[in-house]
Amino acid sequence: MSDVIACEDVLLFVNAAITSTGQREFHSSADEQRLSLGFLHRYIMGNYREVYAAALALDINDHNAALIARNLLAERPTEREGRLIARRLRRMAPQRVYGLFRLLRAAGINNRRTRAIIRDWLADRPDLAFDAVKYRSALKDAVRHAHLPLPAELGDFLFGTRVHFDTPILEAWRRAHYEARAVYELPYTVAEGFAARRGIAREKFLERIAPRLTKLERLRLDADPDLGGQPLVRAASYVLALPYEERVRRRAELHAALRASAARAAGARAGTWGRVAAVLDDSFSAFGSTAKRRRPLAVALACHYLLAALAGEYRGRWLSGRGDPLLVRPVGATPLGERIIDALEWRPDRLVIVSDGWDNAPPGLAAEVLRVWRERLDPAELTGIVHLNPVYDADDFDVRRLSPLVPTAGIRDAESLPALVELARFATGRTGYASLLRYLDDRTAEL
Repeated sequence: MSDVIACEDVLLFVNAAITSTGQREFHSSADEQRLSLGFLHRYIMGNYREVYAAALALDINDHNAALIARNLLAERPTEREGRLIARRLRRMAPQRVYGLFRLLRAAGINNRRTRAIIRDWLADRPDLAFDAVKYRSALKDAVRHAHLPLPAELGDFLFGTRVHFDTPILEAWRRAHYEARAVYELPYTVAEGFAARRGIAREKFLERIAPRLTKLERLRLDADPDLGGQPLVRAASYVLALPYEERVRRRAELHAALRASAARAAGARAGTWGRVAAVLDDSFSAFGSTAKRRRPLAVALACHYLLAALAGEYRGRWLSGRGDPLLVRPVGATPLGERIIDALEWRPDRLVIVSDGWDNAPPGLAAEVLRVWRERLDPAELTGIVHLNPVYDADDFDVRRLSPLVPTAGIRDAESLPALVELARFATGRTGYASLLRYLDDRTAEL
């Protein structure tokens, strides 16, 4: 029983760390999310510290990775924990890492390992001058907090004054204060501020800054984005944000882009999963919230395309009954039970359910269908069933589950789906805590 409780506690935390970002969800406020998540971090760190650190090697989101790093650094981490933190920071977006460094400074966390991690991360940056322009105040805070020396020119840029810089991007920043042409030599987010101050027309600015836009900036600005080169959920979010008429008009283009992104994510596993059925939630709650607009629906759409790439044969069923995945929208109730029956009639090798777990048409039907299927119709478990949930339930400190007989795992990015299907097997209590620790050790070694 102690093994079962330990597995449940650990998976509870992993699901939360994958799905929750402390922002408002459909069924809970931002304050409820942060309070619930904060309690879980304190509880797991206090009772399973080794596992708490090992979570950095899993596909948890950057928000929770930063919280784990901050909490471990506050408690003087071991050498192994320090290496885990340093490795994870290399995978995080730089603005997230600079945000963590500011949290450490605000909390007065300044032990030797903290300073070493800041020093080594900054030394590993490909272009610190670029960071000095794009994240100027954050870099200043990090350098001050870790008491780091800087090259003379970079130090003068951050803390002093010069009439000329030899580094092109630093000189462009200086010239941009009085020369409009220099604005277009800067990163977009920095140039945007200069353009606003100089009164440059938005259309003219976007046209001239276009060569300097990153892939993500092109996507956000709808500036001829390379949709097929984007991560699946990001590409799906872009598609769902388009007007209905535009999705219809560009259907072939959007479908091809999502298939290309899914094929890249599937890699060598493409076509190896046999007969796969999916039940995908496009009910009204899939809207998410104003902070995470259409995020649950985007995850479901991304999983639809990835599962189609992984499967030898594939059938996807949306709760609304829509046949065209590119035209889905969050509307209606959640008849999960009916759609699960439809999917199981095909006798697939795998059934993947992507839903927030709020089964309400009628309530509880999905759990009863899954119970009868497992106990009466498929006791040998010839059909593997897993429930992937993109929404953290703050009241239950976990993602909402459909049935104790079916494993549930939190999901944020579709690319992590194969790993989550593997991790979900620990959620049924049939696999021991020792096996879970071995799995975490393997993931830690990979990192």
